[in-house]
Amino acid sequence: MRFDIITIFPEQVEDHLKYGVSRIAESKGLVSYFVHDLRKWTRDVHKSVDDRPYGGGAGMVMRIEPIYEALRELKREESKVVLTTPRGKRLDQSLMRKLTTSDDHYIILCGHYEGFDERVHKHLVDIEVSIGDYILSGGELAALVLVDGMTRLVPGVLGNEQSSIEESFEMGALEYPHYTRPEEFNGWKVPGVLLSGNHARITAWRKAQSEKTTRSNRIDIITETKHAKKS
Repeated sequence: MRFDIITIFPEQVEDHLKYGVSRIAESKGLVSYFVHDLRKWTRDVHKSVDDRPYGGGAGMVMRIEPIYEALRELKREESKVVLTTPRGKRLDQSLMRKLTTSDDHYIILCGHYEGFDERVHKHLVDIEVSIGDYILSGGELAALVLVDGMTRLVPGVLGNEQSSIEESFEMGALEYPHYTRPEEFNGWKVPGVLLSGNHARITAWRKAQSEKTTRSNRIDIITETKHAKKS
């Protein structure tokens, strides 16, 4: 898998990719990351990537010309261009899995200001995603969320492939609680069932705890899962 990330703050993205799962994925040769400064494709002396909106209004709008030139240079036949925007489809674990295949090439555009010229949305983009119903100062954080979530789903990236399956949102519920040593701390004890060695009881306990946590904290997940099964 290859990611090309286009941004006006390349250092912000590059610094993040030096650590954690992205570093591991790249060192194994499973994923490659290329970060590009959008200003490279500007033609004016000020390297402008934005301009005032036609019709007036607050803020500035990302111009189409440098984005078009960047995509013309980076895009291949199999490339998918992704835009991080509040208008996009909500990013969840199901969408992460649908997007992730080992031989894909994604070009991610990081927005700023009031967003992109509408012609970028209509003519240059394949996928639009949103990481939540809130506004960020720039698209870099959203792009990194997408890249991180997809990277860890690439086969071979995680040390234990089961780790990406037994997680929150994978089975239509939040993950069950975890405990480790010591068995008791400040009078707070590890549940006895986890010390029993009885795998059937442990599995049943984890399932019950997962359901309990989901109903308490994110009942919407259960509702959405039931709706998806009906449809």
